[in-house]
Amino acid sequence: MKPPYQITTNILLLIASISEKIGEVNSTHINKPPTELRRKNRIKTIQSSLEIEGNTLSLEQVTSILEKKRVLGPKKDIIEVKNAISVYDKIDKFKPYNLKSFYKAHSIMMTGLIDSAGKLRNRAVGVAKGSEITHIAPPSDMLHSLMTDLFNYIKNDNDLLLIKSCVFHYELEFIHPFIDGNGRMGRLWQTVILMNKYPVFEFLPIETIIKEKQLNYYDALQKSDSIGKSTLFIEFMLEVIEESLEELLKTQNVTITESDRIFDFRAVINENYFTRKDYLRCFKNISPATASRDLRSAVKNNIITKFGDKNTTKYRYK
Repeated sequence: MKPPYQITTNILLLIASISEKIGEVNSTHINKPPTELRRKNRIKTIQSSLEIEGNTLSLEQVTSILEKKRVLGPKKDIIEVKNAISVYDKIDKFKPYNLKSFYKAHSIMMTGLIDSAGKLRNRAVGVAKGSEITHIAPPSDMLHSLMTDLFNYIKNDNDLLLIKSCVFHYELEFIHPFIDGNGRMGRLWQTVILMNKYPVFEFLPIETIIKEKQLNYYDALQKSDSIGKSTLFIEFMLEVIEESLEELLKTQNVTITESDRIFDFRAVINENYFTRKDYLRCFKNISPATASRDLRSAVKNNIITKFGDKNTTKYRYK
């Protein structure tokens, strides 16, 4: 069964803008940003997603935990950060349309925090705002069928993936399949869904923008709940995605290093043989001499293998 929502003019305008920005990202070769920027965005993502759920650790403390340094803070908060680091380290291994993969991610995210990590809840729950109950989640005996339907929807429905990812995020919050960790799983899995088609989403600081607009985030969830359609939440999340892409495009003057180019080109060429000309076609803003230096360094560092000599030279990733 398809979840209820409408595709509004605003949604279509946002989709068009996002599509243009993704095209610009790809054309400027920042679909995988420079290494240091990727690292900073990953740390921001983890810290922001957890802060939304009440974690008290700062960006500096999260960075220290990532660097395996000792940090003073509440034990629960430290476990949350370590678990989130483990999940995001494996983000490219999760299968977006696979329920078992989804449950595995929740298990990693919530191990040591709840007894039922990776398992559907077995009791009724409500979502509270202050002393007021704002949402009663569906009964536990409906969870398996609801989650199966939701995954069938994102896998098989013909709507645009950008829209389906937002619908998934909202519906997961509505279903509330776990005792705890639903919010962070909704945000994580929307990224997993999107990066399967658009690799840039692995490194976008979407959670950071959600944290900055946290009241609007919960307002969009609550209003969509009241209306019985996820339309307003879709609009909100598309605005967040558009803003995150805009922020990334502002970094396009950041120097892309030799290692960044070599890393990016692997995704383009895969296991095929290639020449220096192929490499230059991908990176039109570098000189032939720079391309030669990149490739010599990659050979020296045992990343690619060189075949032939002079005009017959070809390369292949190991």
